[in-house]
Amino acid sequence: MATGRNRRRPPSILDVAAAAGVSHQTVSRVLNKSANVAEHTREKVQAAIEALGYRRNSVARALVTRRSGVIGIVTTTSWHYGPTSILLSVEIAARAAGYYTVVAPIDDEAEVDEVARALDDFLGLPVEGLVFIAPTRDIARDLQGISLPVPMVAVTSAQIGAMSGIIGVHIAQEGGADAVMDHLLGLGHRDIAHVAGPDGAYEARIRESVWRAGLAERGLTVREPLGHAWDCDSGYEAGRVLVKEGLPTAVFCANDELALGLYRAFAESGVRIPEDVSVVGFDDLPSAPFYVPPLTTVAQDFEALGEQIVAALKEALAGESLPQEAHLPTRLVVRGSTAAPRHA
Repeated sequence: MATGRNRRRPPSILDVAAAAGVSHQTVSRVLNKSANVAEHTREKVQAAIEALGYRRNSVARALVTRRSGVIGIVTTTSWHYGPTSILLSVEIAARAAGYYTVVAPIDDEAEVDEVARALDDFLGLPVEGLVFIAPTRDIARDLQGISLPVPMVAVTSAQIGAMSGIIGVHIAQEGGADAVMDHLLGLGHRDIAHVAGPDGAYEARIRESVWRAGLAERGLTVREPLGHAWDCDSGYEAGRVLVKEGLPTAVFCANDELALGLYRAFAESGVRIPEDVSVVGFDDLPSAPFYVPPLTTVAQDFEALGEQIVAALKEALAGESLPQEAHLPTRLVVRGSTAAPRHA
């Protein structure tokens, strides 16, 4: 067992400098990625760092630079693909940019004061910036009256409006839903049902409203939406209702999990996809190509979203002028679950 006398001291910046044959100021410039270092010198310092196993002392660095390198993330406690993918993408992008993340989860149904407490907790820490991942929440209501001394990026589909110091970044839902409707209508479908997401989710409302508008603009019948959740069970129950009450020629599901439940209900009733009914999802889950048949769906680039969020925070911290909102596009992925209706 190591004691105070024989425990090995971790290497310091002075040890690295001695091993590389340079000054500690040069080592510091290499660590800070300064351009004012010759390439052969940089290589010597990097080799010494690796040989000694040197690690930067983040606490000491924060005292010197007055920067903590910490980003606080407030996120809803959802296990669904979208929110968890956004959180992971932000953490990966933050680490790549040299930041650490601290996460405070809040419930989807949390009261405003719970959100305020989570933010207050972060503002009591040396965080440099905040990320708010809350696609189902009214961020204007959540943040009303809260003074933010650090920049915040809000990952929410709702309008940010004129909220000072808050940058809204999200994936444009309208474009994805429009692509779904254009695809189905272009195939000749005129009876298109919708399995909706939760009533309180902004993305769900957008996808439903685009579906309604796409039918109404052409004078087509708008069925009552089914589902109103994000899970497979709701998709399964919606499928059973459609089988019982009369099949459409196509179904637009608000996410891929709903589509999976629908697949199960149709399979149990002998309904063939896409021969009898075409099905489209939203999200492009990693499993979507393995559905039987492979699912036509809308891909959302969560990796790019995470990079955009961290880039926006970095630019805000550097004092750069930023647009208040940024939108990332979606992409329709056509697979084997859609075809022209048999009567077309």
